[in-house]
Amino acid sequence: MALQESGEMYLETIYRLSQNGKSVRSIDIAEEMAFSKPSVSRAVGILKKGGFLEVEDGGNLHLTADGEYIAKKIFERHTVLSHLLIALGVPEDIAINDACKIEHVISDESFTAIKNHAKWHTENHVE
Repeated sequence: MALQESGEMYLETIYRLSQNGKSVRSIDIAEEMAFSKPSVSRAVGILKKGGFLEVEDGGNLHLTADGEYIAKKIFERHTVLSHLLIALGVPEDIAINDACKIEHVISDESFTAIKNHAKWHTENHVE
């Protein structure tokens, strides 16, 4: 099952929220993304059905291996692209917003090339 951009956003949000070691629940996602509880509930159901998410009896959400793979991939893209755009002089709020759009449509090949180029510039202190 291929995910749409919104599904990737949910997975990335769950991943980010889980990084503090606390359990993630639907209400946490609703608050973080400023979405209604019914919208989050619907998305959680779709992600669960797709095999990207597991829901415990108490309502805690856990990414499956497939869900975590996608979440980490999107999170890395967001982080690298945001930092790169900021380094290029884009104001932080615009850079973060643009990275959020780009992260869902850029090919693996193009992202890898951008990441490697940025890493090379960082390691060689090239401006």
